Amino acid sequence: MSLSKRLAEYRRRITRQRVFFALELVVNLALPWAFYRLAKPYMGEARAIMVSAIPPTAWSLAEFARRRVVDALSVMVLGGIALSLIGFALGGSPRLLLMRESLITGLIGLIFLGSALVGRPLVYILAHAAAARRGAAEQAELRAEAEAPGFKRLMTIITIVWGCGLVAETCVRALLAFSIPVARFLVIGPAIGYATVGLLIGWTFLFARRRSA
Repeated sequence: MSLSKRLAEYRRRITRQRVFFALELVVNLALPWAFYRLAKPYMGEARAIMVSAIPPTAWSLAEFARRRVVDALSVMVLGGIALSLIGFALGGSPRLLLMRESLITGLIGLIFLGSALVGRPLVYILAHAAAARRGAAEQAELRAEAEAPGFKRLMTIITIVWGCGLVAETCVRALLAFSIPVARFLVIGPAIGYATVGLLIGWTFLFARRRSA
């Protein structure tokens, strides 16, 4: 394939990724707010919050059907929905229902920290699983990197930072869930989640590149 064709294919791939990400933001930020505002006058606040979960739930199920892979975001969304259903059945307050994804995020953060404490950093386990899906060559490359001095310490530091970041996000969203209007939280809460993950990914890339330089 010529260089011009490769560049054209690269641009098309970037364009598709941008369109896909924009659509994801609409489904996970704008539509929950819209569903809540439309449902609240007829169903009350608690039921409207449950209705607002329909778009992200449908998106997660569609992504699983398309990719046959359960990613971290889907786990948090679907786990949060399950907690919401349990809370709603037990008569949970609307404000507690807003904490659905945050509780899953906080639990994942604690698991990250616990894995670092026992010497089994979760970042390495996730990287190994991702390499296994890509093929034997990726697995061999990761195993070769794992033999390098300081690799386990690098994975441990990254795991601790991710754990602290996810726990901090949970605390911030918990504070907002009980201090701002529900409709506003349905937009701001997920936005904080995207921002947190984006910052953690960016920090991880820069930190790993600096350590390998």
